[in-house]
Amino acid sequence: MSPVDVAARGGVLVVTINRPEVRNAIDTATAVAIGDALDRLDADPDLVAGVLTGAGGTFCAGMDLKAFLNGERPRVEGRGFAGIVERASAKPLIAAVEGHAVAGGFEIVLACDLVVATDKAVFGLPEVKRGLVAAGGGLMRLPQRVPYQVALELALTGDPLPATRAHDLGLVNRLVGVGEALDAAVELGERIARNGPLAVAATKRIVTAARDWPAEDFFARQAPLAEAVRSSDDAREGASAFKEKREPRWSGR
Repeated sequence: MSPVDVAARGGVLVVTINRPEVRNAIDTATAVAIGDALDRLDADPDLVAGVLTGAGGTFCAGMDLKAFLNGERPRVEGRGFAGIVERASAKPLIAAVEGHAVAGGFEIVLACDLVVATDKAVFGLPEVKRGLVAAGGGLMRLPQRVPYQVALELALTGDPLPATRAHDLGLVNRLVGVGEALDAAVELGERIARNGPLAVAATKRIVTAARDWPAEDFFARQAPLAEAVRSSDDAREGASAFKEKREPRWSGR
């Protein structure tokens, strides 16, 4: 059985970590499979967005400690832990969270762009409770998603963060009932996939990169990305579809 199931639902690629017997903990094979799935997402012009979730009512408990003790390092060169935390996908990626997303599992969530979670889901970076450091990007990304003081308290105490509180803080985009996270995330992905694929990819690239751009350089750096989309066939198709009051037929060119 593959540690990761991958299936396309329209323009959305659903990637499911399928190791419920170990709470979807990440070993090397799983990390490689996630990285391969993200490569497929970026390479397939028919896919506009992705959803990452876990099987069996939980998202991910982080690194597989048994595999680690056996000498495994569940990372992918160029992508980092779980095949995602150092480089995810160029296309929008949505985490669909049921149950626990803790330690490396939370860092996987933070590597995604959007988050849909059930009202019973739980997040957390408990590494300090084990004498460790959350080294999978959580200490960088969490302060970007929630207020600094909240992020620092969570990182220093290792205490859990209920999804309801995460939603209040803006970390979770949509809060749903138990068992509904995947369908809600796919629905969100389908809404994204109805838009121009070139425009979606460029928009994500600008939003994510602009955090590191000096304000005085923003428009100069944005210009070539926006102009490439503006001069595309899809931009003309979007304008024509609006004028003719019909749905656009995107070509990705």
